[in-house]
Amino acid sequence: MRWDNLGDTPAAPADIALFGTDAVTTRTFDTPEFRGITFHEVRARSILNRVPGASRMPFEWTVNPYRGCTHACVYCFARKTHSYLDLDTGLGFDSQIVVKINAPELLARQLASARWQGAHVAMGTNVDCYQRAEGRYRLMPGILTALRDRANPFSILTKGTLILRDLELLTQAARVTEVGISVSVGFTDQELWRTIEPGTPSPQRRLDVVRTLGEHGIDCGVLMAPVVPFLGDRPEQLRATVRAIAEAGASSVTPLVLHLRPGAREWFMTWLRAHHPGLVRRYERMYADGAYAPTWYQRRITRQVHELAAEFGIGPAHRGATRRIPVPEEPSLSATPEQLTLL
Repeated sequence: MRWDNLGDTPAAPADIALFGTDAVTTRTFDTPEFRGITFHEVRARSILNRVPGASRMPFEWTVNPYRGCTHACVYCFARKTHSYLDLDTGLGFDSQIVVKINAPELLARQLASARWQGAHVAMGTNVDCYQRAEGRYRLMPGILTALRDRANPFSILTKGTLILRDLELLTQAARVTEVGISVSVGFTDQELWRTIEPGTPSPQRRLDVVRTLGEHGIDCGVLMAPVVPFLGDRPEQLRATVRAIAEAGASSVTPLVLHLRPGAREWFMTWLRAHHPGLVRRYERMYADGAYAPTWYQRRITRQVHELAAEFGIGPAHRGATRRIPVPEEPSLSATPEQLTLL
């Protein structure tokens, strides 16, 4: 492991605004799962982020303990945010991870403020809070504890299987507040997954998370995102994905077509030229008017997925809805804390 203290290096204006002038510690680890990845540990000034009023998001507040993401999804819309820190939005986004090491205690303090009114808090909406780094830094248990202790409603969207580690905390929180959980699975095609989402658990492992949560009384929806034009949108692909989602016991499925915002668009198109050069012109035409696919195409995909969902016995989630996790029966008195954590 290598340690570098960047406190003597003048911080960029963006760093100062976001993290203050405290020292930023940079670490690399020699373990295989973190090889080639650099972690920038910072002490954030604030952890509750207000979503801009013009946003299309159905929530007002978010918590993001990490910036950058080792999932390395080539389409990730959050890539642009790395440029605010003068970091690369391509490989840099995948391998230069900012870790807000004081996130749990900072959130607990902000939730306790008299100014905080207990609004819903969304997590995993920028980068995944259960990405690989969470296995080492373990920020989410403290974050969930703070939300639970204040009975503050929250939701989590993830591609990570590590959420199962915190199952007991999730069920405890659900006894006192509204909790919503969704897993992102846009397709089940193995070849597409390996190239477009190279750092994520496989779609089947993510569906296993949905299944495990359901077996423990926790409703889990699936955000079927992204549906990738010309690569994951054939009728038989949509059918296979919705069938797998239904078989996993998802409470709902909500499709979302790929969108390409600045920062993500350039990286995705670079990937497309390398892997599917024959599709470049088709994508340029489809996204000629901006970040989103044409409305007619989005509606077609939504209709197809909803029809398949009805066929397989599941339905779409209502926009912005959260689901209360049913309160489970008290566990056996013979169960140990370690066993409860693994449930």
